[in-house]
Amino acid sequence: MKALTKTDFHFPGQKSVYHGKVRDVYNINGEKLVMVATDRISAFDVVLPKGIPFKGQMLNQIAAKFLDATTDICPNWKMATPDPMVTVGVMCEGFPVEMIVRGYLCGSAWRAYKGGVREICGVKLSEGMRENQKFPEPIITPTTKAEIGEHDADISKEEILAQGLATPEEYAVLEKYTMALFKRGTEIAAERGLILVDTKYEFGKHNGTIYLMDEIHTPDSSRYFYSEGYEDLFKKGEPQKQLSKEFVREWLMDNGFQGKAGQQVPEMTDEIVTSISERYIELYEHITGEKFVKEDTSNIAERIEKNIEAYLG
Repeated sequence: MKALTKTDFHFPGQKSVYHGKVRDVYNINGEKLVMVATDRISAFDVVLPKGIPFKGQMLNQIAAKFLDATTDICPNWKMATPDPMVTVGVMCEGFPVEMIVRGYLCGSAWRAYKGGVREICGVKLSEGMRENQKFPEPIITPTTKAEIGEHDADISKEEILAQGLATPEEYAVLEKYTMALFKRGTEIAAERGLILVDTKYEFGKHNGTIYLMDEIHTPDSSRYFYSEGYEDLFKKGEPQKQLSKEFVREWLMDNGFQGKAGQQVPEMTDEIVTSISERYIELYEHITGEKFVKEDTSNIAERIEKNIEAYLG
């Protein structure tokens, strides 16, 4: 099993390329973006040393499916998926914030709450909450979009408006879309026996219109619990059975890595890499309700290049 960890394509009309943590984004004539979902994997804002076979294909296909399933809620950037690892879309000017929406108290929000924090991103949290408890209503806790190597930072609606990162009118639209998308994601998850716990959305503008960009409802951008057993585990105060990238973070933490200065990424053996790949396939099949079909990985880069050039041509 091969993994695609870097790309270096030169397409007709290519103006620039941006290598993100896991995706490589090619700007074509300042009009279209060709986004390649590589098999790189990141945790704690650090790209891990080995790629995960089929991860890019899975994430790209999940995102494409959910983008198609939400076009009635808001316009999105997707134009085509010429390859299982590629989405081509409208070039938007992104808002420098990520809209994070949480239905349950867990992850970094729980870690902060446990440490005594009672307000996240301007949202007040009630006393006496427990880990994995459902909020009365989902809450939005935005973060800034960090530059490479920096950590995303929490930011409130008030700070976003004060810093001019969005106008009040724009922010109202972002908030409306975020809540509607989360509601739809929650409904689709429930049909699959899952709970959409939290997720993030990114938005941008194209010709004055706000578009949903990037991936949506993937296990890299979202956290899912299994519905069955949720209440029972919550009552007992036991960890929930999760479908998310959290298992990778937990493996890293168990091995003394949290992305802090001086810490070393633990060795990623073939066994670990295979187990992460298998877990992602499990995620894919649960989230989409479809069997995962592995693409030929004998020469991934060549296949992608050919498919994109055929589409652009």
